[in-house]
Amino acid sequence: MNKILVANRGEIALRVMRSAKEMGIKTLAVFSEADRNMPFVAYADEAVCIGPAPSAQSYLRADKIIEVAKAYGADAIHPGYGFLSENAAFSKSVADAGLTFIGPSAHSIEIMGSKIAAKQAAQKFNVPMVPGTDKPLESYEEARTIAEKVGYPILIKASAGGGGKGMRVVNGAEELEEQMRMAKSEALSAFSNDDVFIEKYVGSPKHIEIQLMGDQHGNCVYLFERECSIQRRHQKLIEEAPSSCLTPDIREAMGKCAVDVARACNYYGAGTVEFLVDEELNFYFLEMNTRLQVEHCVTEMISGIDLVKEQIRVARGEKLSFSQEDLHINGHAIELRVCAEDPMDNFMPDTGRLNIYIRPQGPGVRVDDGYEQGMDIPIFYDPMIAKLVVWGRDRNEAIDRLCRAVDEYRIQGIQTTLAFGKWAVRQPAFVEGKFDTNFIAKYFKPEYLVHETEEEAAVAAALAGILWEKGKKETQAPASGGKVSQWKMQRN
Repeated sequence: MNKILVANRGEIALRVMRSAKEMGIKTLAVFSEADRNMPFVAYADEAVCIGPAPSAQSYLRADKIIEVAKAYGADAIHPGYGFLSENAAFSKSVADAGLTFIGPSAHSIEIMGSKIAAKQAAQKFNVPMVPGTDKPLESYEEARTIAEKVGYPILIKASAGGGGKGMRVVNGAEELEEQMRMAKSEALSAFSNDDVFIEKYVGSPKHIEIQLMGDQHGNCVYLFERECSIQRRHQKLIEEAPSSCLTPDIREAMGKCAVDVARACNYYGAGTVEFLVDEELNFYFLEMNTRLQVEHCVTEMISGIDLVKEQIRVARGEKLSFSQEDLHINGHAIELRVCAEDPMDNFMPDTGRLNIYIRPQGPGVRVDDGYEQGMDIPIFYDPMIAKLVVWGRDRNEAIDRLCRAVDEYRIQGIQTTLAFGKWAVRQPAFVEGKFDTNFIAKYFKPEYLVHETEEEAAVAAALAGILWEKGKKETQAPASGGKVSQWKMQRN
């Protein structure tokens, strides 16, 4: 493998390219017109514009991406996450073009891409399931019968869904018909597939997922778990590894079930099996994501494994470079997704310019981002601009380190989730590990961030004053002929 086309943008494109560079592999970026000046474009060995800003005209153009890969001599394509990463047809087209898809087979993606097919495959290995249906609902009458058998509240879910789309909670029989109609309509609009099914609604679940890695020689291991329960709109904001609530026995049981799910579809590459965990720590299979996850960084921090490098090795046909016995949990890691969103306004996306953008530094701090100071945040893509990841010897140190890193992170020009992240990890429910997916609804109110925001504004004003004074002195400095040292200028 000599050159990889990275079919993605922003921080994940940079993340993949850096690992490829360390392996001596050249990289080819594809970018939209809106991303022409992005850091990932400059970092790649080569870069090609593939279309206008909208994803449908650029990053989702499978045919164009494969055409560019062949024209520029790439022999593999890494899809990152999002966009075409879980598109079985794209995986097959890449293989049919004589290129290597750095990810699972089209067969695995297709099975796990359907929540119903995934449940059917997992059931063959007796993986615990939330009570409900394992096939699409054919009528309202069938849904009513099943709902009465399972017991309200229930959850109607899109078979091809994700990100909370096509998902509806039904608390009683009088709501069923309307909520089913709305779920099917959302699913058809989002996924061109209106198949829905029913699950028992688990009211206070934790969302815990297991990281997998398999090769094409039948080896598959689990790299422990990630706690992903702090979410808004069914999308994650804070992730940590390991979970604060699992015992070693439950961790092992979940890991073995996750490996069984992978074996059910002959899976290879990086993948994640997601589970719901109830208050008694009973766990139930939710779905499998057939790609690298946004939050893979926390697994890397506690395991010491570069998951992207391992993806590349597996795609080249190599065996895993480690066994289950080689893996051990080292310390604790927490990730905060730094999104261009306003927590004071129901986490609505924000756009604007990064007038000030200064990353935190120091021991145990990692920032995966795709922007630089002065750049605009476009409206066309996901609002996440960075991932702030910290590592500590234990969970308390990781929490303290995240708070310190948030204080050092300077972003001005847009609203972000930074203040929310610091507030969240300080809450007793989080510190004690006694929280679930309803954390924001239970504990958060926008006014709780007013104090944090006022502190940030004061610091930003002070920083702006320092920069203004510095600029003023520089303009008063003598022209080149009477050169003054920078040290003397700083002393003035």
